[in-house]
Amino acid sequence: MARITGTVCRFCRRAGVKLYLKGDKCISEKCPVSRRSYPPGEHGRRFTKETEYSVRLKEKQKARRIYGIMEKQFRIYYAKAARQRGVTGENLLRMLETRLDNVIYRLNLVSSRREARQMVSHGHVAVNGRRVDIPSYLVKKGDEITLTARGTNMFKERAVGEGELPLWLDLNEKTMKAKIKEIPNREDIPVDLKEQLIVEFYSK
Repeated sequence: MARITGTVCRFCRRAGVKLYLKGDKCISEKCPVSRRSYPPGEHGRRFTKETEYSVRLKEKQKARRIYGIMEKQFRIYYAKAARQRGVTGENLLRMLETRLDNVIYRLNLVSSRREARQMVSHGHVAVNGRRVDIPSYLVKKGDEITLTARGTNMFKERAVGEGELPLWLDLNEKTMKAKIKEIPNREDIPVDLKEQLIVEFYSK
């Protein structure tokens, strides 16, 4: 998996909204979006008229950066979503939301998806009793997610439950076991995205 080695705050400034890529920093006074609400770069403050293409591209890039996915993999997700029954945009978000790293983030065990991805790739998460070190692993209804012994020791002091737990997830804070109750619907996915613009971008 490709790594982003530079600052990720520029992605939020480019999108014009907080994407919450830096965890606690995003809700603090140090957040660059709050301090400089214009795009990064030498010409960031210059007004430019947005075209239909740029609006759709911006929404696609926004989705990629929220979930931390590179372009090639994102295209694969879209192709799979287009082949499924139902609304393509909702199918796409549903797949992104059921990635293992995102599920760990939604369980409030970590403060950002980058931290969740590291936690999974280092082998601290198990699905149905089997260790999984692939952040893009897609969970299914009924799957049980636990932390390994080492993972439990590392994260047992972290405060969990600070954020609102999605209705499609269940977490036992004492045993640190989670269960996928349902595959989320669009109304269960709290991301500020216009998925139809992403569909239009790839449909051209």
